[in-house]
Amino acid sequence: MASCPLSFHPPCTLTVQWEHHGEPVCHPCVSLQEDAEPRMGRPRSLRFNSLFSEDEFGEEHPNAAPANGGSSWSDRDLSLHPSAPDTFPGSSPSTLSDSMEGTSATTPLSPTIRAGWLDKNPPQGSYIYQKRWVKLDADYLRYFDSEKDTYSKRLIPVSSISRVSSIGDQKFEVVTNNRNFVFRAENDADRNEWIRTLQEIAEERKGKAPERTLMSLATDSATELANKSGFLELRGFKHKLFVVVSEDKVFLYKNAEDYQLGIGITYIEMNVGNVKEVDRRGFDLTTPYRIFSFSADSEQEKEEWVEAMQQSITEALSNSEVAERIWAVESNRFCADCGSPKPDWASINLCVVICKRCAGEHRGLGPGITKVRSLKMDRKVWTEELIELFQQFGNMMANQFWAANVPPSEAISPSSGSQERRRFLIAKYREGKYRHYHPLFGNQEELNRALCAAVTTSDLAETQALLFCGASVTCDTGDPQCPTPLALAERSGQRLQMEFLLHNKTSEPPRLEMVCSEEKPYSVHLPSITHNGFLYKTPSMVKPISERKGPEEFSRRWCTLQDGVLSYYENNRNTVPNGEIRVEEIVCLVNNPLHAHGIESTFEVYTEADRLYLFGLESPDSAREWLKSIAKSFVHPCAEGLLALDFERLGRLHYKGGLTLEHAQEGWFALVGSTLHVCSEDGCRQEPLQLRKLQELSIQGDHEVLVLVERRRTLYIQGERKLDFLGWVHAIQKAAGSSGDTLSEQQLTESDVPLLVDRCIDYITQCGLTSEGIYRKSGQNSKTTSLLEALQRDARRVRLKEGEHQVDDVANTLKRFFRDLGDGLFTRRWAPDWLWATALEDEEAKVGEYRQLLAALPPVNRATLKALINHLFRIQCFSGENQMTTHNLAIVFGPTLFQTDGKDYKAGRVVEDLISHYVEIFNVNDQEMKKQQDEITAIMKMREASSSGTQQAGDFICTVYLEEKKTETEQHVKIPATMTAEELTFEILDRRKIVMKEKDYWSCFEVNEREEAERPLHYSEKVLPILHCLGTESYLVVKKQMSMENMLIYLASRVGDCKHGMMKFREERNLLGLGLSTGFHDRYFILSHSWLRLYKEVRVSPAFPFPFFTHVTITGTVPLLPSLPICWGFTVFYENEKHEKQQWYLCCDTQADLREWFATFLQVQNGGSLWPLEHPKMRVAQPQQDARLGNISLIPLRGNESEMRNSVAAFATDPLTLLRNV
Repeated sequence: MASCPLSFHPPCTLTVQWEHHGEPVCHPCVSLQEDAEPRMGRPRSLRFNSLFSEDEFGEEHPNAAPANGGSSWSDRDLSLHPSAPDTFPGSSPSTLSDSMEGTSATTPLSPTIRAGWLDKNPPQGSYIYQKRWVKLDADYLRYFDSEKDTYSKRLIPVSSISRVSSIGDQKFEVVTNNRNFVFRAENDADRNEWIRTLQEIAEERKGKAPERTLMSLATDSATELANKSGFLELRGFKHKLFVVVSEDKVFLYKNAEDYQLGIGITYIEMNVGNVKEVDRRGFDLTTPYRIFSFSADSEQEKEEWVEAMQQSITEALSNSEVAERIWAVESNRFCADCGSPKPDWASINLCVVICKRCAGEHRGLGPGITKVRSLKMDRKVWTEELIELFQQFGNMMANQFWAANVPPSEAISPSSGSQERRRFLIAKYREGKYRHYHPLFGNQEELNRALCAAVTTSDLAETQALLFCGASVTCDTGDPQCPTPLALAERSGQRLQMEFLLHNKTSEPPRLEMVCSEEKPYSVHLPSITHNGFLYKTPSMVKPISERKGPEEFSRRWCTLQDGVLSYYENNRNTVPNGEIRVEEIVCLVNNPLHAHGIESTFEVYTEADRLYLFGLESPDSAREWLKSIAKSFVHPCAEGLLALDFERLGRLHYKGGLTLEHAQEGWFALVGSTLHVCSEDGCRQEPLQLRKLQELSIQGDHEVLVLVERRRTLYIQGERKLDFLGWVHAIQKAAGSSGDTLSEQQLTESDVPLLVDRCIDYITQCGLTSEGIYRKSGQNSKTTSLLEALQRDARRVRLKEGEHQVDDVANTLKRFFRDLGDGLFTRRWAPDWLWATALEDEEAKVGEYRQLLAALPPVNRATLKALINHLFRIQCFSGENQMTTHNLAIVFGPTLFQTDGKDYKAGRVVEDLISHYVEIFNVNDQEMKKQQDEITAIMKMREASSSGTQQAGDFICTVYLEEKKTETEQHVKIPATMTAEELTFEILDRRKIVMKEKDYWSCFEVNEREEAERPLHYSEKVLPILHCLGTESYLVVKKQMSMENMLIYLASRVGDCKHGMMKFREERNLLGLGLSTGFHDRYFILSHSWLRLYKEVRVSPAFPFPFFTHVTITGTVPLLPSLPICWGFTVFYENEKHEKQQWYLCCDTQADLREWFATFLQVQNGGSLWPLEHPKMRVAQPQQDARLGNISLIPLRGNESEMRNSVAAFATDPLTLLRNV
C-alpha cells in the first residue's frame, strides 16, 4: 500500500451479488428471519463488515421460497440494531421498523403495560430460541434485541390478536388474523402472567368500539383517507412497495394485499419530513431518522407523489383550528377572488380569505398591496383580534367594496390560469378598478376627517372604504392626546379597528397609473422609468456589427422612454414616432468602449426579434444616464443588484448549471471586465465567474451552447437568439483572454498563476529537469516567438507535447515572457527595495525583509513568484545532471526578472537568496515539501521508463478498472503528472458514458489484493506518485463511495472540530511502551485539527500525547487478526520524525462510530475538504480526441498482425464490443 491518507478493509470472506440496479446485495450472517411458521433452514453467510451498513443493500436470500404463499419478499424481521439515528439513504427492509419506533419522538406511544425477556421461536423452526425484549402497551406488542434498543424488530397490533394460548414447556402462542407468533418464558408463572395480560388487553380492545390504530387501517376507511396510493420502488428493496399518503403520514406496505388487511411495515410522520426531487423519476423523503429514496414509474407519476407528500407535510405542520373558526362564516368558505372551496390562505390587511393559487399571485403584487399568510401554518400571526376581524369582516363585506363593479367577462373561476388570475388581481387590488368609490373620493382632507370619525365606531366597512380610497392611516387627528386614527381607536376601545389599522400602516392605496403592460410576463411590478433627449441612431440591423460605424451613418433623433416604450422621432416637434421598442422585448444592453464608432459614446440594444439597434451620444455622462434608465426599465426586480455594476454587457439568457441539468432556466447576466455575474430567475445571486480562470471555454452543438468550466463548476449558456448569443460569445471569449502585458491581465490558474507560466513550468518539470544547461542555452528565436504569441493569445488551447516542442524553446519562452512583462514581476514600486535588501549582512534579518516585501506584492505577483522559485528550486536539485546550480540559475534569472542589463549583481543575488531560503521565505511546510518530492520522484521514474524503451515517450500508461477487477472493465489511461484522482474518475466515467447523478459519489480507490484493503483517494490527490508506489498486488478502481453522503451529513451537523471517544486499541509494534501489542484495550482518543491524543482513561492525563500524524491510512478490519473484538475496526499508520512507522488497530462499538471517525480523519488530513463544494458534474460533451496515435484510447491487442488490425477496426466501430471479447 502507498503511504497515503485513508483506506478501509472489507473482510476476506464476503458474499455479495450485484443486482440489476448496480447496487451490491449482501447476505449477513446474523439477520435471521423470524416468521411464525417453521420452514427449512438456510446456510448462513457472513455479514458485510465495512463502512456500509446492512440497510444499503437489498434483501438477503432473494431466491428463498416465499412464506405463507406470499411474494418472494420474505416476512423476516425488519430491523437494524441502530445505536445512532443516522443511516444511509435507501434503507432496506431492515430499517423500516426503526423508523416506526423513531416516530415515537413526535407521537408518544401508550404507556407500557408489561415488559420483559422472552425467547422467541425463529422462522426456520429451529429449536434454538432467540432472546427478545418484549414490550406490551394498549396498542402494540413489540419485541427488541435488548431493553436498550430504540427500534423494535416487529410490531403486532393488539387489535389483530384473536387468541393467546399455552402450548407447553413455558411456551405460549399469539394468534393474529394472518400469522402466529410463538414465545417461551423462563418459567410457567411468567408465561401464565403474559397470557393473562395479553388476553385481558385483547378482550378489552374487542369490547370497545372498533378503533383504527396507526398500523391497522380498515380497508374502507384507509381507502377513503388516502390522498394517494400505489407502488413505488424504494432503494434497497428488490420488489416495489405499496405506499399510501394519508393525511399527515406516509404508510409503507409489502403489497396491496397487506394494505387491504391493514398490516403495514411502518409509517412516517410527515411533520419531520422533507421531500426533494432527485432525478427524472426519483425523489427523496428525508427525516431525522432516515432518507427514503423512492423511484416512480414515470416523471409525471413522480411529480404527483411529490405534490401529495408536500401536501401531507403541510397538513402535518398545520393547525386547523384557525381555519375552522374563520370558515365558520359562510362567505369565508370560498376564495374571495376565484370562488375555490376551502381556501386556506388570507390577505391579513385586505381581510380576504383566498385559495393557494390566488395567494401566489397576491404575493406577486408586493407587501405594499397585500400581506399573504396561511390560515394553518402562520400560527403566530393569528391573534384573537385578527380572527375576530375576519369573522366580522368576511369575504362578503370585503367584496362589496373591492368587487362591486366586476364585469362577468373579467371575473375568474377556480379553473382560471395564472395569467388570468394575475391580470384580474392587478386590476382588483393594485388599480382598484372594480371598487366601490367612497363619496369623498378625491378630497384628501375630508377623507382623513371621516376616517378619524369612523375608527371610533364599529363600522369596519366604512373604515375600509375610506382607507382604500385614499385616506391616510397616519393622518393628523388634531387631538394632541390622540394624534393618529390608531390612538383614537384605542381610546374608544375599538379593538378590531385597531387591528385593521395596524395591518394597513404601510398599505398603498390603489392607483390606476400603477398598471404595467398586460403582456409583461412578470408577476412583479416593474418600475416605470421616464427619460428623453436627442440620440444619434443608425438603422436597425439583423447582423452583428463587424466594422466601425462612421459619424455620417448616424442620424439625430428625439427619443423618449415612457410607459415601457422606447420611441424615436424625427425631431422633438413630431408626435408620431418613426419606430418603437417595447422594453419587455429587450434582451440585452451593451455599453461600447469610447470611440468604438464615429460617435464618442455608443450603446447597443438587442431585442427578441433578433434585431440590433445602435445609439450614440457625444457626452459619455449623458450616454451613461440613458444606459441606466433603459436597464432599469427592462431588468427584472429579482436582478436589480446587477444594475449597480459598471457593466459592459447586461441581459437575460437561458442556461443550465448547478446540480440539475435537465431543464434550462432563465437568468440575468452582467459582464464586468473579466468577471461574469449571474442572477437566477428566483433572485439568487450566484458566485461570479472569473473568466480568466476558466479551465475550459468552448462552443458545443451547432454553435448553440457556450460551455464555461471554472473550479468544478460548469455553466451551459444556450443561444436561443442568434444575434444576441453571438454577441455574448465574442464578449466572453475576449474577456477570458489575456488583455495586456501585466500579470493581472493574463489568463490565470485557480492559484492566481498565469496560465502561460504554469504551462511552461509543467512541461519543463516533466521533460527538462535533467536537461543540461536548461535556461542557460537559448532556443530557436522563431519558435520562441510563435509559441509566446500562441500562449498569450489563448493559453488554454496550447498543449505542450514532447516531440513537438523542444525544452530549450519552452524555457526561452518563459524567460522572454518575464523580461517583456509590463511592470515586471517585482513591480517598479517594490523592485528597488528587493535589491536594497541584498545589502543586509544578517541572514535572518534579510529573510525577514524578503518576507515583508513578498507580502507587499499584488496577489498575482506573489503567487507567480512562489511558483517560479519553487520550479527553480526543483531545477537546482538536479544540478548534477543539468549543471544548473543555484548560482547559475541566479545569473540567468536575475536580469530577466528585474529587467536589467545584467551589470547589477544585486538582481542575481536576490534570486539566489530566494532559491536558497525558499522554505523559510515562502513558508513551505514539511508536508508540502514531501508532496513535491514525491511528484519529482514519480516524474523521474517515468523518464527512466521512457528512456529504457519500456514506455512510449511522454506517456505513463496505467490500467484502471470500473467497479471491479475484470478484464471487460479495464481501461488503459495515460496519466500526466498533474492528473488528480477526480480527473481520472471523470476520464473513466466519460469513456463508459456514465453520467454522474446528484447523489452518485464516484471516487477512485487504491486496492491491495494481498492485504485485502482499499483506500478511497481524495479528489485532489495526484495520481502519478501513487502509481509509482503501488506494488504488484495493487491496482486502481473507480466506483461509488457509498458512505460519502452520510459522512458529509455528519460533518455538516457536527458541533466543533474535535472528535473524541472510547475505542479498543492495539499496537502492532510496541513503540509506545504501553505493553498493548498482545491484545486490545479500551482507550480514550481525542482528534483535533493539529493532534491526536490517546488516554488510558477518560479522566487521566494522556498516556501518549504526540503531534499530528504525518501519514495515516485508515483501513477496515484486518482478517488476519483472529483476536479482533468487534467488526467495526480500522488501522492507523503513523510515521514519526525518525521515519519509524507504527501501526495501530482501532475498533469502534458501532458502524456509525467508525463512519464518524473515518470522516473526521479525512477532514483533518485534507484541510476540511472532504468532497468538492459543488457536486461534480460530467460535462455534456468532450472535445474530440486528436486522431494521432498519442491521443487515442489504448486497447489490448492480441494475436497476429491481421487479428490486431481487425481489433483496431472493431474498436473504431464499437469500443465496447472489443472489450467484451477480451
